[in-house]
Amino acid sequence: MSMGKRNTTMPDATRRRASTNRKMDEIMRLARRLPLTRQVLADQLKTATPAQMEFVDRWMNAEIESREASKRARLLRQAGFPAARELDGYDWQNVRMPADRQRGGLESLGFLDGPEDVVMFGPAGAGKTHLAIALGRKACRQGVPVRFHTAAGLVMRLLRANTEGKLDREPQAIAKARMIVIDELGYVPIDEEGSRLLF
Repeated sequence: MSMGKRNTTMPDATRRRASTNRKMDEIMRLARRLPLTRQVLADQLKTATPAQMEFVDRWMNAEIESREASKRARLLRQAGFPAARELDGYDWQNVRMPADRQRGGLESLGFLDGPEDVVMFGPAGAGKTHLAIALGRKACRQGVPVRFHTAAGLVMRLLRANTEGKLDREPQAIAKARMIVIDELGYVPIDEEGSRLLF
């Protein structure tokens, strides 16, 4: 008797699962074709149940989080950092700040609010590159486009653009970043033409 019951209910469950899978595939297909229109959404929400509104709220928050995570990952990739360095654990002991500047202002990236340069100088091994990368990575995570260059690499890029007759476009491409890190400035001798292009 119980065997007969199992035989009649299993196909129903299988059919429901197949129907649900088909509906999910159809919704995913529609989602690829259809950017969200707020007025249509507003019209649909007028008749939505609290459970449906909760679902839409969870869905939209998940979508926003996913997009923001993708953007952060893309910005970190595009920045061209040579290593992953963070502010956590950075040794601030040997860092000397100007009297009118504080560590908090540097860590908050307040210098990005205006056209301001941050110049770090000191002997090799003092942690300048670590700090520059860490600040750049923090900026990326806040949605700020960053580009990391060594001075020699940037000069070579500008010289190549000049040779190819594309010098007018190159600074525009570089300037798309709100934060530009130029590392090892002064470590490698740069000829007069390179200096002119860089500065």
